[in-house]
Amino acid sequence: MTCHIDYQAPDGLLDGKIVLISGASAGIGRAAAMSYARHGATVILLGRSVSRLEVVYDAIEAMGAPQPAIFPLNLESATSQDYRAVVAKLEKEFGRLDGLLHNASILGERVAVDAYDPELWAKVMQVNFTATLGLTQVLLPLLGQSASASVIFTSSSVGRRGRANWGAYSTSKFATEGLMQILADEHQGSAIRFNSLNPGATRTAMRQSAYPDENPRVLRTPEEIMPTYLWLMGPDSETVSGQAFDAQPPKT
Repeated sequence: MTCHIDYQAPDGLLDGKIVLISGASAGIGRAAAMSYARHGATVILLGRSVSRLEVVYDAIEAMGAPQPAIFPLNLESATSQDYRAVVAKLEKEFGRLDGLLHNASILGERVAVDAYDPELWAKVMQVNFTATLGLTQVLLPLLGQSASASVIFTSSSVGRRGRANWGAYSTSKFATEGLMQILADEHQGSAIRFNSLNPGATRTAMRQSAYPDENPRVLRTPEEIMPTYLWLMGPDSETVSGQAFDAQPPKT
């Protein structure tokens, strides 16, 4: 669905909300962190590079938004013990979680399945899906402490229809879509909603890796696709769960 790509978010849309964003140091994750903070949220920046997260932290503080927090975590090597440590720190510092944007992903390689390195395939699944599952499981109790919590899973067009040479990335996004649907069904009637969002062709480093010959200037920037991210995280989507959304209109 693309019905909210032109959503006009009010300034205080996320006032008082506590939102965790994975992969918050660059690209869409950074844009979402800045946008959520600008609309009043206390954002928790999760990623593997503290120095890069500190740049985002400083940018948020510079615009006078609520003070963010940095939670370092390498999803490639994260274990259940690491996830529990994140939860313990979150519980101590905040007591609840109102929003969770699963943004962190890696591309892997674009080759046919029969040529795909099994170790790289496992790495892509770990970062894009297994870590998403692990974090979600342990964060559910904190999300349950919110009066209205939103969980956004980052999907892809190749997570809704498989295409040649997208291998592990496509498979990880199909799994993500399935997880979203399962959680939405399991939590019907609760205060937690689960939806997926396909950013579409966006000017990011991952897109450049996937399409090295493409002119990035023809693509929308991460900042330009934020309306649907804001709508899904804010109160106007409170009754929506189990749905797949697109942040951009389909290509014609």
